[in-house]
Amino acid sequence: MNLRNKRKLAAKVLGVGKDRIIMNPEAQDLIQDAITRSTIRGLRGMGGIKVKPVKGVSRGRVKKKRVKGRSRSHGSLRGTKGSRRPRKGIWVAKVRALRWRLHVARERNEITKDLYKTLYRQVKGGQVRDVKHLFELMKEGRR
Repeated sequence: MNLRNKRKLAAKVLGVGKDRIIMNPEAQDLIQDAITRSTIRGLRGMGGIKVKPVKGVSRGRVKKKRVKGRSRSHGSLRGTKGSRRPRKGIWVAKVRALRWRLHVARERNEITKDLYKTLYRQVKGGQVRDVKHLFELMKEGRR
């Protein structure tokens, strides 16, 4: 029995390649009689025609390495420095950290309200480089 055309039809109906179609030998007579797309779908439902799963290479081991921080040399990087971590994202993280430190310092009465306001504006204006620099400015302001 030549089922080449049935395989072709099944592949088209199920949206896969011809090589991924598996025909059950026990349902060969039903497959031979199937001439419409709806009967092919019916055969799929009853198990006369099956679709092989997609073969693929697992990326699990690579992902595990990346989580640990391995395989991150320059040749492995995808995208520019700015696309991997945008400048705006870095800025937002920095400003949030600085503002949080200021907030905590004000709550603990380590700085006055006036100093808080001036430092807050300096953070907004980009004059404060990082947390260490902020602490230095806080010390200067307290004197």
